[in-house]
Amino acid sequence: MTEQNTRRGIAMMLAAIVIFSAQDGITRHLTTRYPVQMVVMMRFWFFGLFVIWLSTRQPGGLRAAVRTRQLPLHILRGLLLVGQICIVGLAFAHNGLIETHSLLTSYPLMVAALSGPVLGETVGWRRWTAILLGFAGILVMLRPGLSVLSIWSVLPLFAALIFALYGLLTRFAARQDKAQVSFFWTGVVGALGMTVIGLPEWTWMTGPDWGWMLLLCCTSCAGHYFMIRAYDVAEASALQPFAYLQLVFIALLGIFLFHESLRVSVAFGSGIVVAAGLFTLWQQRTPARG
Repeated sequence: MTEQNTRRGIAMMLAAIVIFSAQDGITRHLTTRYPVQMVVMMRFWFFGLFVIWLSTRQPGGLRAAVRTRQLPLHILRGLLLVGQICIVGLAFAHNGLIETHSLLTSYPLMVAALSGPVLGETVGWRRWTAILLGFAGILVMLRPGLSVLSIWSVLPLFAALIFALYGLLTRFAARQDKAQVSFFWTGVVGALGMTVIGLPEWTWMTGPDWGWMLLLCCTSCAGHYFMIRAYDVAEASALQPFAYLQLVFIALLGIFLFHESLRVSVAFGSGIVVAAGLFTLWQQRTPARG
């Protein structure tokens, strides 16, 4: 059993957040120049090889990583994840980093709302109040009635819903399979699934963009590695609140590198969503309070 070290876990989580933020910036750059399917396909080729290599270094090796009685569930999880990443890539290209990530922060609220029907967990009135407050924050960001809603403006919410389902199915799979099994099948199914829809969209990149693509692949693996190590040495409840700091790093990237603007409604609405999400996390740590 890995020794628990909360301070080290937080440091690794922060490293993962910074890396994932950089990864999203690179994704935004590439998806404005090349088909999203191709970019995600190449990223998952690299990621698939990474999870295979990582599995060989875990107890039991590849044999332990492959063995599962829930293969259809893992296939569904992998397809949901690559679909979500494709949708996020489209949202980055059309909405920018700040607008997209602000709405993506709603996924923990969706997890809390769906944990009852999907996992049979109890969601008390306090958490439902936080969920409804969080969705009020989403309405503040979207400003219905003050602006024309388009498919692009709600696309991040659809991505958040898919990611919430992916997270819930991952928790469901964990009732029988170890994390290394879920991780292995996520990478392999994602690589195979994206190859089917990504190859027809193949477009040759320019020299500099091949470098950005390689960096995207490396940041994807590095970010997941730091996150895995963080959860190895610290409890999830201690780490999860720091995940919201990604919104800060994304805002800095969006403003200073991509010349995006931060609307007051987005800042205020995302603050409501984050506060509601943190409250639901606190309630999960004290389930007796509902």
